[in-house]
Amino acid sequence: MRKNFVRKSTFVLFILVVMIPSIVLGLGTEKQVNQASENSNKPNTDFQGEAPVFKNVSVHDPSIIKDGDTYYVFGSHIEAAKSKDLKSWTSFANGYTTPGNAIYGDLSKNLAGSFTWAGENDSDSKGGYAVWAPDVFWNEDYVNDDGTKGAYMIYYSASSTYIRSAIGYAVSKNIEGPYKAVDTIVYSGFTKNEEYDANSNVNKKWTNTNINKLIDNGTLTGPRSGWFNSNGSYANSNFPNAIDANLFYDEDGKLWMTYGSWSGGIFMLEINKTTGQAIYPGEDGTTDDGRLVDRYFGTKIAGGYGKSGEGPYIVYDKNTGYYYLYVTYGWLGADGGYNMRLFRSTSPDGPYVDAEGKSAVLPGNVDHSPYGMKLMGNFLFERKVGDPGKGIGYGYLSPGHNSVYYDSETGQQFLVFHTRFPETGEMHELRIHQMFMNKDGWPVVAPYRYSGETIDKVNRQDLIGEYKFINQGKDTSANIHKSVFIRLNKDNTVTGDVDGTWKKTSHNQAEITVDGETFDGVFVRQWDPTSERYVMSFTAVSKEGVSVWGSKVLNKTDDEIVEDVLNDLSLGDTENVISNLTLPTEGTRHTEISWETSDSKVVTETGVINRPEVNSESVTASLTATITKGDITKTKSFEITVLPYKEAGLVAQYSFEDGLNELTGNFETGTVTGNRIDNQGGTITYANGKTGKAAVFNGESGIRLPNGLISSNTYSVSLWLKPEQLTMYTTTFFGARDSNNWLSLVPNGPANGNTMVWSGSSTWYDATAGMKINNDEWSHLAFSVDNGTINVYVNGVQKFTGTNFPNIFTSTNSNFSLGVNYWDTPFKGLLDELRIYEGALTPSQVSNLAEVNK
Repeated sequence: MRKNFVRKSTFVLFILVVMIPSIVLGLGTEKQVNQASENSNKPNTDFQGEAPVFKNVSVHDPSIIKDGDTYYVFGSHIEAAKSKDLKSWTSFANGYTTPGNAIYGDLSKNLAGSFTWAGENDSDSKGGYAVWAPDVFWNEDYVNDDGTKGAYMIYYSASSTYIRSAIGYAVSKNIEGPYKAVDTIVYSGFTKNEEYDANSNVNKKWTNTNINKLIDNGTLTGPRSGWFNSNGSYANSNFPNAIDANLFYDEDGKLWMTYGSWSGGIFMLEINKTTGQAIYPGEDGTTDDGRLVDRYFGTKIAGGYGKSGEGPYIVYDKNTGYYYLYVTYGWLGADGGYNMRLFRSTSPDGPYVDAEGKSAVLPGNVDHSPYGMKLMGNFLFERKVGDPGKGIGYGYLSPGHNSVYYDSETGQQFLVFHTRFPETGEMHELRIHQMFMNKDGWPVVAPYRYSGETIDKVNRQDLIGEYKFINQGKDTSANIHKSVFIRLNKDNTVTGDVDGTWKKTSHNQAEITVDGETFDGVFVRQWDPTSERYVMSFTAVSKEGVSVWGSKVLNKTDDEIVEDVLNDLSLGDTENVISNLTLPTEGTRHTEISWETSDSKVVTETGVINRPEVNSESVTASLTATITKGDITKTKSFEITVLPYKEAGLVAQYSFEDGLNELTGNFETGTVTGNRIDNQGGTITYANGKTGKAAVFNGESGIRLPNGLISSNTYSVSLWLKPEQLTMYTTTFFGARDSNNWLSLVPNGPANGNTMVWSGSSTWYDATAGMKINNDEWSHLAFSVDNGTINVYVNGVQKFTGTNFPNIFTSTNSNFSLGVNYWDTPFKGLLDELRIYEGALTPSQVSNLAEVNK
């Protein structure tokens, strides 16, 4: 009897020992929908489960908060959205609508206290508003006007230039608003004496901020002389741009606000919990480690010297005892290299340092790319020919300005940010990625967006195999870090495009050593949107602050890989070729692809075509691809038919001979507008032009052209320009089916300031000239679109050719204008000889147009 009892007790104990790790690992988390099998500890299985469902929104500079069972994000330009699961989002704001603004009610009246300084119909916000980067949180200690306690608080930014800004706050008992403004607490960009910005009536003298009131009530003794340069301007290399507020509680329950962007760095102020007002230091000084403490702006915690750094966000983690400071380096545009960095501190007001001990506060005007743990920048898990899925792969451009949601119950952390995408222009969307702590207490970011995954025990056998591998580097640049191929081998070596070693420690901890640098992180299964499969991945960071990612691919033989490349290889429509072909030379996993042509006069082995002139016959040739990997070789041929140019017919001409008459008789006379395509007013005058007279644009007016000038996907536009000034985004020729589907000929565009044709639609498009035309001299600009093929010319020289340009003008009622659009600064300068053609002009025809009166 006793012997039997011992046997049973031993068996029960064994069961408990087996079960306890699973219980501990799963504590506080929902059941994982994508684990390898019902028993996640069973190797060599690939249970896929259901695919996640996403619904995307665009919220720039998102700040996250959870209320009940709903997550909310609030962002710039008064955008906001909500979700139950962090995957499917629904917008509930209405932008700058006023009155009747979803967040602020009567926007203009409600935020008037801040707008007297910046943000409404002033300078960079001329003709509109600039309300940016809010942070929303629940404050149980706030005392409302009716004496009750507790309110949702929104700290917003109002801005008119890169340094003249203000932070104000508003309150509501409903998280979705409307929020009632209370006060404006921090101003920046003020000057020593009276001074005004362009397109502004705001006197920037410091006495027009709240500093006067703070002096009167004894909080400040007076203005600080160091706030001003020797010429009286704002010393923005040492002091902040007052935007990007983030509120957080420290471990003792004190409320803090960190804020700031570029220029002089990021600062910290304590906040009175019952009133929401700032607790200003009142005196200047330095911290024990030598950082600036300003009587008004507070304590400097990061950046400085005009270096990029914005969107600060601080999270306290009780498990590690650290305050984590997230900031974003770079510029937010698709070509701006936005990337997220991380520092930490044991004190809310710093010092914040990275893993190498480098301070978040810069030592001077230095290259700041070595400072901070780089979590994520430009990357692409590149899809090569033969890889599963469609398109170019999965990647981001300029991800940043993040917030973080930390679930104290489950221990889960989520990185919340906006990002742009490769080959989609400036279109941006919200993204959520889960984060995990590595063994040194540094968060590492999952490679793929959150799809409901949980961290769990992984099997060593399931880790062995080939991966797409990305090293994020430490740079802040427009460069895209593309994936390479590596293999985690059974003997714990790493081979392929990089060499090293790997190992799994504990249940899921990853240690990857490549090229002598060691990265610590985790293994986790995630949803890969390109292959549409759950795959094994890893994320890790080194002590040098470099992040690496891996995404496992299916094991395949060389024969299978070559067959995949063969089946996937395509050149699109080869029966109606009108532009150069892109001939891939590498398939998946370094498969080689070489090309041969039957007639290089028709198409070369690099894909360059020779298109016949107008009224010629089509020409044909064959291209043959040879696909090789290891000892396996296969071929695939394509028959190519190159079409001749079509005759382009002139359908509209505006020569501006002291008027806006259309000379062909096909369309009505143009009309003068104000500073937007749909505004009234404005003035257009005339002066000597390239041929006869030209229209003079004063920077506040435009010309509305008749609807329907273009109503096909084959057209050309030609004009002469003599800019007086070149401002970013300013259009010269603009056409739009609606406000979401448009094209714009911009002399100074968002792609490195290049002259370009810029299009916004379901896919954004940058057709850049690779240069910028000059002020105060005539330049001839032209572009043609031929069923998706676009060519851009400057002074008769072809500067860009590309395919897949969007079909914008699908109706006969599209809007057209010169010098103005719906959003941006109007054109200032001269414009002459606008010509619209039905059909694509040939290069020689464009060259002839550019020769007029040269």
